[in-house]
This record gives sequence, C-alpha cells and structure tokens, in this order.
Amino acid sequence: MSVDILTFGCRLNTYESEVMRGHAADLTDTVIVNTCAVTGEAERQARQAIRRLHRERPEARIVVTGCAAQIAPDAWASLPGVTRVLGNAEKLKPESWAVDAPSAVADIMAIRETASHLVTDFVGRTRAFVQVQQGCDHRCTFCIIPYGRGPSRSVPIGAIVEQVRTLVASGYREVVLTGVDLTSYGPDLPGAPSLGQMARRLLALVPDLPRLRLSSLDPVEIDEDIWRLIGNEPRVMPHLHLSLQAGSDLILKRMKRRHLAADAAAAIARARALRPGIAIGADLIAGFPTETEELFAETLNFVEANDIPYLHVFPYSERPGTPAARMPAVPKPLRKERAARLRAASARAARRFHDGQVGSLAMVLAETESGGHTEHFSPIKVAGIPGKLFAARIVGAEGGTLIAEPA
Repeated sequence: MSVDILTFGCRLNTYESEVMRGHAADLTDTVIVNTCAVTGEAERQARQAIRRLHRERPEARIVVTGCAAQIAPDAWASLPGVTRVLGNAEKLKPESWAVDAPSAVADIMAIRETASHLVTDFVGRTRAFVQVQQGCDHRCTFCIIPYGRGPSRSVPIGAIVEQVRTLVASGYREVVLTGVDLTSYGPDLPGAPSLGQMARRLLALVPDLPRLRLSSLDPVEIDEDIWRLIGNEPRVMPHLHLSLQAGSDLILKRMKRRHLAADAAAAIARARALRPGIAIGADLIAGFPTETEELFAETLNFVEANDIPYLHVFPYSERPGTPAARMPAVPKPLRKERAARLRAASARAARRFHDGQVGSLAMVLAETESGGHTEHFSPIKVAGIPGKLFAARIVGAEGGTLIAEPA
C-alpha cells in the first residue's frame, strides 16, 4: 500500500501535501497527516482522524506534520500510532522521507528562505496551487500561525514561472497563488518586487495560462499593480477575497489588524468600480473577545452594507499563547449564534449575486462531470469534462449553486 495524505486547513497545506507526496513516493503503508492550527476544531478533527486511522490500520505508519505539529510536536508524537513528527520546514525536505528518518522539528523562527518545489500534479483537483510566500511578520492577537510558519519569506519569480509553466504543460487551466500573508510578498527578494509586479511578470512570461486566481489579500496592502490587473487583465479572475476578520473598528484594533472598516469598504468599492460584477469574499471571526452585541452589529451591518456574497466565517477559537486568549471571552454558544447570523447574511447576498447572473454566459472550470466553478468562483451545476474550461449559459440558481447548460 502506498502513501495516503490527509490535509487539513489552507490552500498552502494542499500545495505542501503534493510536495510531500512526491518526496514520500518510496514509502509503503504510510499515512501523512498535514495538520492545521488556525482553530481548536481543526486540531480536534486531526486528532480524531489519527485515532481512527490507528484503529482501522494498526500496521500503518502515521507521520504527523503541519502547523499544529510544528507548535506542539510532543503532544502529537504521543498519539497512538504516530511514528514520526515533522516540522513545517522538515516536511518539505526529501531527506525527511527516507524510510529510517527520525522525527525532526526545527526552530521555525530561524528559517529565512523558502525553497521552491516543482509540483506537477494535484491529486483529485482540477485547479493548481502555487506557493509564492510563506510565514508572517505580523502578530494579530488571535493568531498562532506565525509560530507555525515562521517569518515572512518569498519564492523568487523565476521559480514561480517555472512551476506555473510546468502545471500548464500538465493540463491545468487555473492556478491559484497562495501564501500565509500573500500581500507581504517580495521585500526579502532582490529588487523587492510587489505581489502585483510578480503576478504581472508571471502572466507575461506564461501566456498560455488561461486563469490566475489570488487567495486571501489584506485590504490595505493591495498594491497598484494588483489593482491594474483587476481592472485590465481578463486572465486575473474577477474574484477578490479579503482577510477582513471584523467590520468593527474597535474589534479590528483589538485584533491588531492593519486596516479599519472604511479601508475594507474602500477596497471593495474600488474593486467593483474597476471590474463590475466582481465577486467579493472575506474571512470573518465571530465572537472575538470583548465583542458586545453592539460591536457585532457593526460587523453584521458591514457585511450587509457591502453586500458580500462569499464569507468564510469562523467562531472565535482560543489559541493558547496568543494575547486574545487572555481577553474577556464571549460565551461559545453566542459565538456560534453570531457566526450563523453572519452566514445567513452572506447567503442572502449570495442569492442576490447568483440571481444577477441568470441569463449570462460563464466560463466554467469543470471539477466533476456535473459541475465546478465559474470565473467568479461561484459553484455551478453543469455537465462537463473534469479539468476542462468551457462556456455555459446560466439558467437558474438554487441552494447557493448556479444551474447552467453548456453554451
């Protein structure tokens, strides 16, 4: 039996799982669990998966890695069936995957470079992820991830171009640029290129790439080249996802974020002016410590006023060692209730957004034989060949999904 990989968390973890798949190809009867530390729930799911794996496959070797393993390696090493724990730097090194290699978790804060890795296939996926940035130099009060990923560092443009050319030659029609703090790309590289400059050069040097998508962006760090690409480059998808976290200025300050609500609203307005019909998404935390009903209402009003259809909402999760974990807590049932209200507001916005697309043509990237996503990253139900781009006419919308027919 070959190597199986369970991936939790972000798109960067998805990319790194494929790097590990290549490095671990010679192992047998091994399961790699690539963990996430963003929330306690993500860690709980990973622990539950490890215990289930050990019950169902007691002879299998279980290797645990990822952010949660980087932060607390001993806790993960003590779980039943775990034979090895690898840190976030070690998991990407070929020598870590030798049959007799030991556990290894280095000081991630001492890492200063991010090596490029040539990935040619994303098993079971029709869009490809490319790591361009790693780590984070900021210290939002709720976030433990800098301690799992280390300082911000960037992949050189030449390595990114080589990776994307390889993926396009392998048949991928869409590439998603990923990182921990994507808009921090570049200052550590010669010439200090911005994210937008890198994306512009990438598109010029890989003219055969049909679709480029950006993952989550900090609203006040979107550079002018990114704005020009949003306005003028059809290969950059009309989909802007913001790392927002709250719509209340007081909560944003207590989170130690880099923006205020007006900054995020201005970014949304500018995106819509440059690219009419652009899809807007955002990450939000519900029930952050000290959040009163009035402060929550500010976030809810922000979502409604800015008509945001695609929200990723997380009830606040205490991360030991972070400043927010020591702040006065909102009761957990109230966090969940507020998260549900934010999701309901987003669902209403999504219905309006989808209804506005009925009758139009969309370019669909098929992910299964029965559906995929449009250029707006709207889920769509339509018959197609997985991995192929094709035009479809949208005839309806139901349950948060567009309904279409091949054009």
